[in-house]
Amino acid sequence: MTTKMLENQQAKKLVDKDEKQMVEPTPEPSKEGTDPLNELISQSQTAYTTYLQAQRKVAAAYQERQRQEEKTYKEIEDRAANVCAESIEKASQAREKAEHEAEGAYKKAREKAERTYQESVSEALRVRKETVEQAWEEASGTSERIWKIFRGEIAK
Repeated sequence: MTTKMLENQQAKKLVDKDEKQMVEPTPEPSKEGTDPLNELISQSQTAYTTYLQAQRKVAAAYQERQRQEEKTYKEIEDRAANVCAESIEKASQAREKAEHEAEGAYKKAREKAERTYQESVSEALRVRKETVEQAWEEASGTSERIWKIFRGEIAK
């Protein structure tokens, strides 16, 4: 885009330079004594003036084209920025949703772990109680037999 701007500036300088160098057209010679050389000079000056006018029109067309390209570029740039912003917003929403779901899954897993822990503790306490009760019953039974043996109620 910078290259085109330089080209346009150079074209404008060239047109301005040519306009300054342009010579005033010579007045048309009288019909009585037309000099072919004067007529050729007049035709060349007219052609040169026409050329300069065409060159100005071309430079103006190039400048208009550059403005249109810059406008199109800006529109594309704006659309790209909008698409990017929308994509970032969607990504942010997806992240928040994933975090929320992960937090929910973590909470459920933690609750399950707590239930499992409580169930394990309850089971361990129940087994301990039963084991102690069985041990007590056995110890009581053994102690009773020993006393019965001691009292002679049971033979060894």
